[in-house]
Amino acid sequence: MKVTQTALPGVLVIEPALFGDHRGFFQETYSQQRYQDAGIAPVFVQDNHSRSSKGVLRGLHFQLNRPQGKLVRVVTGEVFDVAVDIRRGSPTFGQAAWVTLSGENHLQFYVPPGFAHGFCVLSEVADFEYKCTDYYYPEEEGGVIWSDPALQIPWPLEEPKLADKDRLYPCLSDIAADQLPTYSQ
Repeated sequence: MKVTQTALPGVLVIEPALFGDHRGFFQETYSQQRYQDAGIAPVFVQDNHSRSSKGVLRGLHFQLNRPQGKLVRVVTGEVFDVAVDIRRGSPTFGQAAWVTLSGENHLQFYVPPGFAHGFCVLSEVADFEYKCTDYYYPEEEGGVIWSDPALQIPWPLEEPKLADKDRLYPCLSDIAADQLPTYSQ
């Protein structure tokens, strides 16, 4: 397993070992000890799977008082995946990291608690799976508008298909400080 640190401390791109031959391949997608040895030590309590069609953009989501860390991967298709540091007081506040995940490249992306997360689908369809460090609490959910110009995210589409809530989120600078997670070392 190869782990690459992005420009945002704690946001990691993971390339699990892949063993293949003429019959197909085998990949260990998660092993607690192996990930802990790589510096990814949280306990994951919930697994999710979403399927989306081309042009769908989900995000940028976060949970305020019960933030979720996420270990994400794509089983089928291709997505452009983004993490944004929204922790007030963080030296990298407002900065983003991104990676293209696909069923072909088998990469994973670790987004720590306190970051907003989102992705858009580049293929006709994508199956997106992610492990979470906390449960989903709808009353805790917040978001940042995907097109916030201050974030300088190079989204590879101009007019995404959005859920109503994702269309209505504010820019990061318009969110009150007490509505954002706090940075702690």
